[in-house]
Amino acid sequence: MFSDARLTNLIANTLMLLSVVALVVGAIVWVAKRPYFAIERVDIEPLGAPMLEYVSPATVRATIAGRLAGNFFFTDLDKVRELMESVPWVRKAQVKRVWPNTLRVAFEEQQPLAFWNQDEMINTWGESFSANQGELSDNVVLPQLNGPDASERLVVQRYAEIARWFAPLDLRVQEVTLSPRYAWEVTLSNGLRLELGRDPAADVADPHGRSGALPFAERIERFVQAWPVLLSRLDGRTPGSADLRYPNGFSITLAPVSNTSEN
Repeated sequence: MFSDARLTNLIANTLMLLSVVALVVGAIVWVAKRPYFAIERVDIEPLGAPMLEYVSPATVRATIAGRLAGNFFFTDLDKVRELMESVPWVRKAQVKRVWPNTLRVAFEEQQPLAFWNQDEMINTWGESFSANQGELSDNVVLPQLNGPDASERLVVQRYAEIARWFAPLDLRVQEVTLSPRYAWEVTLSNGLRLELGRDPAADVADPHGRSGALPFAERIERFVQAWPVLLSRLDGRTPGSADLRYPNGFSITLAPVSNTSEN
């Protein structure tokens, strides 16, 4: 009898304690869901840069309009981060709560390196992205890079290598194209078009280009070293294209001469 009474009291006390806990939790949840804690502000700031160049409060508001509604305590920050990373020109976002009803979002902007294929751009990390190209500053001059899907990093790597080779000649790389058969074509700032042929580095077994880097570089180096002598022998004529696919040399085609008639 005594033990049964103690068990009954224990159960009763436990139930009472659970009831009190439930009431406290319910009260906390009720208070937490009050309008005072509804998300009312989103503050934005740059991440790893002194200022934001392309992302503006208006752009953020337009992207999240009707899609961001929540409570300070219960808002899923991972989902908010995914939403913020859908804002144009955003590469990454970090989201923090700021008491009592604010979210602070730090944006890492895309840094455009080149135009990519038809309507995309490629950033300095070798990643393609979509954004309004009309928002680029007027003084920004980007090369055009082209290639098959998933070849962005390889094309950027080759672009950087080619640009370094021609920089001492005061020539910029205007366009680089990697064909579906992994053959390279380059257009320089003086209009010269270079046929570089297939790149062994583009083999799927070696997507980062290590195995074919030396042969590829040798072809360009040979042409760059011969360029000053070539220009001196052309006597003012302008090369239109050069085929660098030969094992021991290259061939050039002169640009057509414009004939002007005098009246």
